[in-house]
Amino acid sequence: MQRTDVLVIGSGIAGLTFALQVADQRSVAIVTKKNKAESNTNYAQGGIACVTSEEDSFELHVRDTLEAGAGLCREDVVREIVQEGPARIQELIMLGMAFAERDNGEGGFDLGKEGGHSKRRILHARDVTGREVEKALLVAIAGHPNIQVYENHLAVNLITKERLGLATANRCLGAYVYDVERGRVETFAAHHVLLATGGCGQVYLHTTNPEIATGDGVSMAYRAGCKVANMEFIQFHPTSLHHHQVRSFLISEALRGEGGELIDRQGNAFMQNYDPRKSLAPRDIVARAIDAEMKKSGAPCVYLDMTAHSGEALRDRFPNIYHTCKKLGLRLEDEPIPVVPAAHYQCGGVLTDTNGRTNLPGLFAVGEVACTGLHGANRLASNSLLEALVCAYRAGRSVLDDARDGEKMELPEWEVGAAVDPDELVVIKHNWQEVQQLMWDYVGIVRTTKRLMRAGKRLHNLSEEVKEFYWRHKLTADLIELRSLVLVASLIVDCALKRKESRGLHYTLDYPQTDAQASLEDTVLDRYS
Repeated sequence: MQRTDVLVIGSGIAGLTFALQVADQRSVAIVTKKNKAESNTNYAQGGIACVTSEEDSFELHVRDTLEAGAGLCREDVVREIVQEGPARIQELIMLGMAFAERDNGEGGFDLGKEGGHSKRRILHARDVTGREVEKALLVAIAGHPNIQVYENHLAVNLITKERLGLATANRCLGAYVYDVERGRVETFAAHHVLLATGGCGQVYLHTTNPEIATGDGVSMAYRAGCKVANMEFIQFHPTSLHHHQVRSFLISEALRGEGGELIDRQGNAFMQNYDPRKSLAPRDIVARAIDAEMKKSGAPCVYLDMTAHSGEALRDRFPNIYHTCKKLGLRLEDEPIPVVPAAHYQCGGVLTDTNGRTNLPGLFAVGEVACTGLHGANRLASNSLLEALVCAYRAGRSVLDDARDGEKMELPEWEVGAAVDPDELVVIKHNWQEVQQLMWDYVGIVRTTKRLMRAGKRLHNLSEEVKEFYWRHKLTADLIELRSLVLVASLIVDCALKRKESRGLHYTLDYPQTDAQASLEDTVLDRYS
């Protein structure tokens, strides 16, 4: 049994920021599915939304967030996170993060603008912001005597008093974690556990997310008795590259912020038909517009036109996107980029406060895995890294304020029992593909009750099949992830069926109007109810 004061599950901006916050006073174990740099953070291109210029204000950032969130944001939460942002950005800079600066001789940050923002407020490192943030944080944790990183370790289940059959008040005691390289499950005991596992983009056939985004944190928390909210609000990024050689490559919203225009295959702009903000409308509006244009024309994609910019300007501002497209034979200065919407960000998750606390004592959740009330029904672009920074800091302070010495229990080891080695791994692959296809077909950008019920029925059957396979066979990484995918897909469908209106990212043809009376009602699922 591995014993530590704090167990962090995930190694993106939320997990690493939290670990640094507590490590001087607590021992920390970080378990991460792949290598420690592999996270949703690493793939974030756009940047971090934060008020840093005199032309901007907290009030404007709050207003933009509330407007994008379509009436479901908690205004007190929005204000807390927006106002604490600058201090957290300064701490990140002190760790070595270098944001792009203006080259006009006046100094200051080179602030970007994205859909839904009324001012330039996006701090960025060209189009590899997430990678640079991750790099700075990894350098900071390297060699810290109180931090131990376990790569290629995949969390299986949270350990709780309830799960152990104890009569005292329920609490999270640690987690069972699968060591991928050794093929065995290890027991991690901790007085505090942080879920920083990211989102669930892999539940869909087309996604901008890396392969690790399988909803593990949400599924583990729900099985452990945590409340989960607003999973119907899955943000589809409007512009994922449409190319047969590349899957999951994001074309950042920042390109539209710099004047990029969405056009159809005849070269006609169309966003003015859907919103006065045109190509800079919030993501839910743009994604639905593209979906409608594709269905109307039968085209497999639309296009983002950046040809008004020179190649030099595009290489300087968007080097990663420019060179990736060039390798595929696409010259951004000469031809428009083929793009399609793809699953990008879950706005719901494990229900928490801004300190990361869940309803299960001892368990915290921060980042995309959590639902704080910041994003509401639709995330404002580049607010996600801001939320992760602020809430990770607050969660760390909360852990340090808690009593250090809790119950030090001897936890039982994982029991393999009569489980045997899997004999037909192709079953896992086929079930995985079926989940992704049915979610894309039935629970996508535009929904109907009939499609949702059809998806729910098939997911119920898949859940029974996976459950039987799970208990009969020894664990593999793919089986653990498939179990998470099926559960999180079911939570998305159940939340979508409960919301009898269209709001933000949830659009259903059966209830196309927004219900003004439901403006502050979260869709909450609880295993106990």
